[in-house]
Amino acid sequence: MAGQRGNWRDSARTPRFYMVDAKAAFPLLLFLIHIRMWTFLLAIVSIIFFGILERFDFTVPVFIRWVRSQLAGRVRIASSEWRE
Repeated sequence: MAGQRGNWRDSARTPRFYMVDAKAAFPLLLFLIHIRMWTFLLAIVSIIFFGILERFDFTVPVFIRWVRSQLAGRVRIASSEWRE
């Protein structure tokens, strides 16, 4: 029992498959099940995408919010037009 005291500290870490983010494991699994060039390219692109996100300290939800705010622009309307 004494050796299992600190295991809760690892619960917030990002899961990894060696050096690759675990979110990229699904395209890798897809490639292993259906070995084609397009699945290989999909797996490589997903690994590169998640590597770039990790480089800039983004998670997937944070990246989606960042893209949404970039698409919305700088000016935001305070009141909706349909209520007036």
